[in-house]
Order: sequence, then structure tokens, then C-alpha cells
Amino acid sequence: MKVIWMPFAQNEVRKTARYINKEFGKESRDQFISEVRKVNRLLGENPNLGKPEPLLADYAKKYRSYVMSHLNKVVYWISDNQIEVVDFWDVRRDPTTLKNQI
Repeated sequence: MKVIWMPFAQNEVRKTARYINKEFGKESRDQFISEVRKVNRLLGENPNLGKPEPLLADYAKKYRSYVMSHLNKVVYWISDNQIEVVDFWDVRRDPTTLKNQI
């Protein structure tokens, strides 16, 4: 299944990659980018891999999330023929912010 990253999610990944590069170096950034690509592939192969996102349970779309690492998760929903990633979420943030962003 095709995985589409919405602009906001793409921007969050870019910001995180820049931060990692600045604070931890190119090797760490490259490892992060590799993990994002791996998640993209995994979701494309297994759309139901993530769990229903409890913070967004009352929305019409059935959002799911996949925990990429202990710091980040990917928030997405499944349409008829594709997966739309709507957010790349830093789990250390206030959970209510996720509801406001979606």
C-alpha cells in the first residue's frame, strides 16, 4: 500500500533530523532517517501495524499510531488505497497538543 506523508508530518521529520544533526552529528541523523524509511516500508506492507490512537478516538477518521522509538510515533489513517501520515509526534509533548494539531 502506498504511504503518503502529509506536509505537516514531513516538516516535523525534517525539523527532527536537523535537530539530531546539530546536537548529535551526521551519523545519528542518518540513522534517524533510516528508521523513518523503515517505518514507511513497514506501514506500507502492514497498514494495521499501529494501534488505534486513543487521543484521537472521537474523530471520524480512525487514526492509528506506530511507535517508532521511545521518543517518536507516527500518526496515520488508512484510506481505501493509501496510508496518510498526518503527524510525526514527539511523545514528550503535551498529549492534548496532538488533538489540537489534527
